[in-house]
Amino acid sequence: TCQSFHYASTAPELSDDRRYDFFSRVVPPDSFQAQAMVDIVKAMGWNYVSTVASEGSYGEKGVDAFMQLSREAGGICIAQSLKIPHDHKPSDFDKIIRLLLETRYARAVILFASDEDIRGVLNASKRADQVGHFLWIGSDSWGAKNSPIYQLEEAAVGAITILPKRATISGFDAYFTSRTLENNRRNVWFAEYWEENFNCKLMSSSKKDDSSRKCTGQERIGIDSKYEQEGKVQFVIDAVYAMAHALHNMQRDLCPENSGICPEMDLAGGKKLLKYIRSVSFNGSAGTSVTFNRNGDAPGRYDLFQYQWNNVSGPGYRVIGQWTETLQLNMEDMQWPRGEQDVPTSVCSLPCKAGERKKVVKGMPCCWHCEPCDGYQYQPDEFNCKLCSYNMRPSTNRSSCQPIPIIKLEWHSPWAVIPVFLAMLGIVATIFVMATFVRYNDTPIVRASGRELSYVLLTGIFLCYIITFLMIAKPDVGVCSFRRIFLGLGMCISYAALLTKTNRIYRIFEQGKKSVTAPRLISPTSQLAITSSLISVQLLGVLVWFSVDPPNTIVDYDEQKTINPDLARGVLKCDITDLQIICSLGYSILLMVTCTVYAIKTRGVPENFNEAKPIGFTMYTTCIVWLAFIPIFFGTAQSAEKLYIQTTTLTISMNLSASVALGMLYMPKVYVIIFHPELNVQKRKRSFKAVVTAATMSTRLSHKASDRPNGEAKTELCENVDPNSE
Repeated sequence: TCQSFHYASTAPELSDDRRYDFFSRVVPPDSFQAQAMVDIVKAMGWNYVSTVASEGSYGEKGVDAFMQLSREAGGICIAQSLKIPHDHKPSDFDKIIRLLLETRYARAVILFASDEDIRGVLNASKRADQVGHFLWIGSDSWGAKNSPIYQLEEAAVGAITILPKRATISGFDAYFTSRTLENNRRNVWFAEYWEENFNCKLMSSSKKDDSSRKCTGQERIGIDSKYEQEGKVQFVIDAVYAMAHALHNMQRDLCPENSGICPEMDLAGGKKLLKYIRSVSFNGSAGTSVTFNRNGDAPGRYDLFQYQWNNVSGPGYRVIGQWTETLQLNMEDMQWPRGEQDVPTSVCSLPCKAGERKKVVKGMPCCWHCEPCDGYQYQPDEFNCKLCSYNMRPSTNRSSCQPIPIIKLEWHSPWAVIPVFLAMLGIVATIFVMATFVRYNDTPIVRASGRELSYVLLTGIFLCYIITFLMIAKPDVGVCSFRRIFLGLGMCISYAALLTKTNRIYRIFEQGKKSVTAPRLISPTSQLAITSSLISVQLLGVLVWFSVDPPNTIVDYDEQKTINPDLARGVLKCDITDLQIICSLGYSILLMVTCTVYAIKTRGVPENFNEAKPIGFTMYTTCIVWLAFIPIFFGTAQSAEKLYIQTTTLTISMNLSASVALGMLYMPKVYVIIFHPELNVQKRKRSFKAVVTAATMSTRLSHKASDRPNGEAKTELCENVDPNSE
């Protein structure tokens, strides 16, 4: 072995600036240590860290390796990269702490520093009252030593440190503690170590000041001073054995016939020796395998420690995991400063909440602003917001889109209950009136009201009530078809019959002013024909509508697309627009207006003649109802409750129109028929000539009312004139 070391020291290739330092190569290189630190940072979820290094090759190379590996791993940003100068002062450490606090959210600090520099940094954090703020990650220079944290334990709580996996070599302890000044004179540094270890002075050339006591030489290591085996002893021993094995293998291959160094070994050169060193494999002093990778580095094996303060066992380092190519960390064994239960954060920006996208700060991938995805946007990834399709809305956490719920007007809704209740009352009343008229079909009152048109009018009133149920029923092709047919048909039938009646009265009395000849088309058959022709126009329009635009159902997502997507609803309805509804009712409204005009023209007709005045009152009231309907219907077109308001308004308007006609035209007659049958008797009949003459005289007399006392016109007209007499 001595010959091997002599050869290694004289090899020219091993003595230049890139000499293969086999002692340090047995210790895992900085790249492995830095990789372990990167893995720790990522395991903690930290992405924003600072680095502090002692000026020199150890600290600067360690930080450079960490920064390089963190860039390759991605997701880690360096907030500050600071150096501790060789000739540092306490103010330098205070400045470092001030700079670290400028990026306050970067709590994790990577330390590649000497013991003295570590103490300086911890002390400065204590002076700045920042104990517990920083999360230290120390390299193997800190390891599990007590010297860097002596009397600074509080500032070191929570620090994670790294130390190459090692074993205590008991034989070395026995050897080293037996060393004295007498038996270890060959080591030129031993005297200096003796002075530092026992804090005494040996000679005048010593660096110790004169106030130090003189060494007696009788001091003993481990008895008169604290002794702790250096963690790298194992690696130094393994390095010696690695060189010995390499030289042995080289000598065996090149000098099989010789027992020592042969000329071939002298000519081999350092590069060949390096090849043999890299190829050695043996069990080291700790029983672990010693090998080198293709870069000439030993495998990286580290123990991970955390300095903890336990109320039971007191402060100390605790093993929390290990790193052997991959990280194995026991998170449940870790403790944090300030009593924090969860892993502290060291991030530039906090994670965005659900439904918020990241807007990354340029040049700093770990820093971002959170911007909410609003409205109907969802979040396909952490950096973007996209709009959901028209029939979708974002989920609760905006991670995806989900279908918008589809609604319709339900039977139990208050918007439906009132119209349905009115419609049911109206239907019952209509059926009752129709049954009464059928039962007393041949009585004078029924005959005098024009039985044929009365039944037609009652049918129209009945259909006006029925449309309520079609408007509330769940839309499908059948329901939509019936809506188109019956939406305007009931009103059309009602007002066609009323228009025919008022037109007949008007023509009779207009004709009576000219002659006593009866006008044409006033018979029941003629009246039915006129009414049917008016109704056929409505049916023809519906038929054209069916052919141009077949009925169908749609889901309207715009009607209730509220600002808050959670309240958005799709409305299931028939494919009928507001304009089409008005057009469908337009013809009926035209008939209603025309009928009203005739009602006004016949307002002077005697009240007992063909219901002229009840029809007039009916039409006036109906016009008021529909004048109120139009602004409500169109005024709510932009409302979120459009479906309910418009449907309810339309059905109630139709119910009221039907109820007005039913109440004013038929209820008085039903009342007489049922409760005063004595009035339902045939009276004297008059011919058409007599009726018209009487009516004309009545009109003329009414024009001269001012000539009568109190403005009253005295007329004597026969009641219950048969309207069908000609």
